[in-house]
Amino acid sequence: MEIRLDIALAIGLTFALYIGIAIWSRVSSTRGFYVAGRGVSPLLNGMATAADWMSAASFISMAGLIAFLGFDGAIYLLGWTGGYVLLAVLLAPFLRKFGLFTVPAFIGARYYSGTARVVAALCAIVISFTYVAGQMRGAGIVFSRFLEVPVGTGVVVGMAVVAFYAILGGMKGITYTQVAQYLVLITAFLIPAVGIGMTLTGIPVPQVAFPEVASRLDGVMTDLGFGAYTSPFTNLSRLNVFLIAMALMCGTAGLPHVIIRFYTTRTVAGARWTGVFALLFIGLLYTTAPAVATFARFNLVDTVAGQPYAERPDWFRSWEETGLIQFSDKNNDGIMDYAPGAMTDPESANELRIDPDIMVLANPEIAGLPNWVMAIVVAGGLAAALSTASGLLLVIAASFSHDIYKAFLRKDATEREELLVARGAMLLAVMVAGLLGIYPPAFVAEVVAFAFGLAAASFFPAIVLGIFDPRATKEGAIWGMATGLLFTGTYIVTVAPGFGIGLDPWLFGISPQGIGAIGMLVGFAVTWGVSRVTPPPPEGIQEMVEGIRYPRVFPAVRKAGGPPEV
Repeated sequence: MEIRLDIALAIGLTFALYIGIAIWSRVSSTRGFYVAGRGVSPLLNGMATAADWMSAASFISMAGLIAFLGFDGAIYLLGWTGGYVLLAVLLAPFLRKFGLFTVPAFIGARYYSGTARVVAALCAIVISFTYVAGQMRGAGIVFSRFLEVPVGTGVVVGMAVVAFYAILGGMKGITYTQVAQYLVLITAFLIPAVGIGMTLTGIPVPQVAFPEVASRLDGVMTDLGFGAYTSPFTNLSRLNVFLIAMALMCGTAGLPHVIIRFYTTRTVAGARWTGVFALLFIGLLYTTAPAVATFARFNLVDTVAGQPYAERPDWFRSWEETGLIQFSDKNNDGIMDYAPGAMTDPESANELRIDPDIMVLANPEIAGLPNWVMAIVVAGGLAAALSTASGLLLVIAASFSHDIYKAFLRKDATEREELLVARGAMLLAVMVAGLLGIYPPAFVAEVVAFAFGLAAASFFPAIVLGIFDPRATKEGAIWGMATGLLFTGTYIVTVAPGFGIGLDPWLFGISPQGIGAIGMLVGFAVTWGVSRVTPPPPEGIQEMVEGIRYPRVFPAVRKAGGPPEV
């Protein structure tokens, strides 16, 4: 009961803070709703970008996947971190220089086509809904375990809070709320990491304690029949490691909810500094995640493997009630045997099924840390899930209200009307996102990986060629985005088990998390090929593309009227 009160207090205080910020930062204009009036400082914007970026996948699920995949799980660190560098250096400053509110608006203006803008808006909506499903699953897991309520109830509570501050404050409210959420989530991630590192090694710096614990874990895992924890390619093939990392990296550079954050600064230089600060804030968590994963797996094996089921620890009993840990006594000896293979495989000696998504949340309990540490971790997990969910919901709302409703359905709509439609679209998106959170197709990080693959296959080729290839045409962009999205989405739906079809990987054994890299190549090939057999873009568009990258061309672009609003 005491732990529930601590957790309820931590959640209540942080939620009150978010709602207070929303009331303080409420907006009444589309400029404030979409890009926070372009008045956010690079430091605060970098912190908000880090919170937007470090979703439930980063906070809850990434360390869990590393805990069970070992060395191979590092692809999530490499892909997401490398992708952010790619976005911040290669794309974001040029997109900010272009000066439009959204990625579909850039696509429509660059490719001089309303159709291209609509296709891009639909891609943004599909990607964002896929991504938000992972965030809502994370929120549901937190509420289900620690407040002992159904997952659906937890999702509804989380979405209600997000809906309040996102609909009221738009990007401005989301930005300043995400600053607070970053401070909550990074504190929640670091405190148990430092505490457990001290307990296991006497070293208070998790990154320094990590090698010693990893070496000890290698020995424990090999004794149990697993491959060494630090050995590469024991859980994933070389091909899948490469393709998943590539899909995550290029998907990062195509994610609309991250790109839109660079529009909130006053200048292009501010966008570059936002990238620098965000990378520093992201790196603080990402360099700690391998240590957290290793500590959690070591403590898990130490307290569970080979132990009598009747004497299982209290934390095990608590998580059993959620169904996220299961024991099946195959040999009826009452001992929890932990070995390679799935628990459901009759040929496997393994008698435990452990959901990777619980590892970070259960870590303080497994290590025996105080209740207040667990309360902070719960608040941090919710902050991570809700901060990203709010950014995604804004993309969905902007894609419909600004890129579809205002651009095509009602071009003479007033600013007040557009703002009303944006808020209505966000409210509808909240409801759909809630359903996706209650019925998610996979683990948090896996669902998020699907979204990255879709972004890599659809947006990345169109954005890169739109900036660096003046010859890229509207026909090429439309066919490239549509082909990449359809190819990748079809493969994910037919192969990923969570969608109910579950076919074996039918393309060289490529996992659904990595297929986005192939979809990206398809998108590039189609965009480039179709562009070469269709009429070139107008001369003014080609000059505009050069002007994005070379300041000396800007006078000619300005004379031509600047980037057109399609």
